[in-house]
Parts: sequence; C-alpha cells; structure tokens
Amino acid sequence: MKKIGILISGRGSNMLALIRAVADGCIPGAEIAIVISNVPDAAGLEKAREHGVEAVALDHPGKTREEHDRAMAAELRAREVDLVCLAGYMRLLSPWFTREFEGRILNIHPSLLPAFPGLNAPRQAIEYGVKFSGCTVHLVDEKLDHGPIIKQATVPVRPGDTEETLSARILTEELRIYAEAVALILSGRFRIEGRRIISEQ
Repeated sequence: MKKIGILISGRGSNMLALIRAVADGCIPGAEIAIVISNVPDAAGLEKAREHGVEAVALDHPGKTREEHDRAMAAELRAREVDLVCLAGYMRLLSPWFTREFEGRILNIHPSLLPAFPGLNAPRQAIEYGVKFSGCTVHLVDEKLDHGPIIKQATVPVRPGDTEETLSARILTEELRIYAEAVALILSGRFRIEGRRIISEQ
C-alpha cells in the first residue's frame, strides 16, 4: 500500500478530491496517511478528520524554513509516506526538503506553466489578456512552480471573467487531473526525458 502525505494551508479542496479519489479506487493501492497544515486553524484539517484521515498542525512562526520543514519531514517519515502532495500549501519548501523527497513531491498550480507562476495566477492570466488558462500538476524542485510537468488541463478565459469565476472553473479541472497525476506517479509506469514525463500505461 502506497502512502500519501498532503500539505495544506487552507480549505483543502484538492485535499478532499484526493481523499475521495483514494476512497473511490481512482488512485489504486494507496491511502492518505496524514494531512499536515502550517496554519493551525486551516479549515482543511477538520475536513480531513471528518473523513477519517489523521491531521496535524505544525505552526511555523519562530522557526526557520528548514526547521519547520524538518518537523514536517519527521511526521511524514514516521508514517512511511511515499508521496507528498501539496494542496494549497502556501509556503515555499526549503531546498533541504525538496532534496529529501526528490522526485516524490507533487504540486498543482492554477495556470498552464511556465505561464504565470507564483501567487494569483488566474488574476495574472486575466490581466495579461490570454484566451486560455488552466492548471498544471508538476514534480516539485527547488525553483518555484518549475519541476517537470505531469498533467495539464486548459480552461477558456471568457469575456467578463473575474479572478473568482476563472478560478472556480480552473478548480474543477484541478480536482480531476490531480488524482490522475498521483495515480500515474504511484504506479511507477512513466519515464522522465528532460522536462517531459511520459506515461507508459
């Protein structure tokens, strides 16, 4: 059984999608071992517990980034986690953490990377005037929103879209492709060629 650890900072929409995908068998041979938040009152913590998933808050004020990341790593290792999924986790990971779990950290970002990395990606897309945006699941490396791309989905940007309306349509696609990407990586049936991740399923 492959074990997944999920890092959150907020309401946990993508976390819940992964929990449900595991329960429904869409991510076969897997279980959610732990949810960790750097925000003690994050709504996603209670939602995880309501679904029978262990949830832990590790506050970060007063700690260096690496000290906080080492505390998270200790919790993940204690549960023998195979894959770490960022689901609205709003802190940059330290280089130490990304090296410690190299090739085993996934993130989902609400744009078609490499376009619009960082915060407020849907707003960036609207302000830039693009006709299509979307979302990207990628492996995490030491650079922000940078690692090899696993899955992407496109979403049209409509006239009159606001950051909220576009974000909502992007989220629908995020909830779908994140589970697909997790299932692929846990299956091991892929290869990496440069920045390309190629499914062998």
